[in-house]
Amino acid sequence: MKTLLYIYCFFTFFVTKQTVTAQQYASVLDDVPSNYKKQNPIYNLSVEELTNVGTVPGFDTKPNKLKITGTIYLHDGKTPAKDVVLFIYQPDETGNYEMKKDSNRKRYFYHRAWVKTDEDGKYTFYTFMPGKFLRNKELKQIHRVIKVPGQPEYNMASFFFNDDPLLPELTLACRAQAVQSMLRIEKEDDMFVTVKDIKLPKETALFQ
Repeated sequence: MKTLLYIYCFFTFFVTKQTVTAQQYASVLDDVPSNYKKQNPIYNLSVEELTNVGTVPGFDTKPNKLKITGTIYLHDGKTPAKDVVLFIYQPDETGNYEMKKDSNRKRYFYHRAWVKTDEDGKYTFYTFMPGKFLRNKELKQIHRVIKVPGQPEYNMASFFFNDDPLLPELTLACRAQAVQSMLRIEKEDDMFVTVKDIKLPKETALFQ
């Protein structure tokens, strides 16, 4: 089990950080680019359509509603990063990744949302607590892709949850990595809430 967890941890925190080829923003509502079916889903909405608040489909009907809010900063941890696009996708409450096809027959994760930070670097997602397959030894998570103006998009380590029962089984090094993207959940009225600030990597240049 420890071997499997180590392998999982390695791929989550290192392989997923590899940068992919930069592409232009494109809207599926307008001209469809020739590589549309292969491009990262972060580009499936044009930047002009985005605000700093995003809602995952199904939020209104899910019992365990979740609000994730915070500020994205430059690598100094102090300067707000504006116009940064953050895309998330996740499994449903049973751990299933529901897939659909859009009008151009591209498959996509149904439970997803986009935001673009405002002048103060603020962002907010309204979603729900994801589940996981009980037979899989992996952490409960929400996947993230981020796009800084003038730079390629890249995959960030997933959001993890501080109440995940698998955390004690991770190695200390792997657990330390998970803490960096950990969501600490609290309950407010009928909704779970968490504040999670994000610091951009030092090598990421932000053109603003």
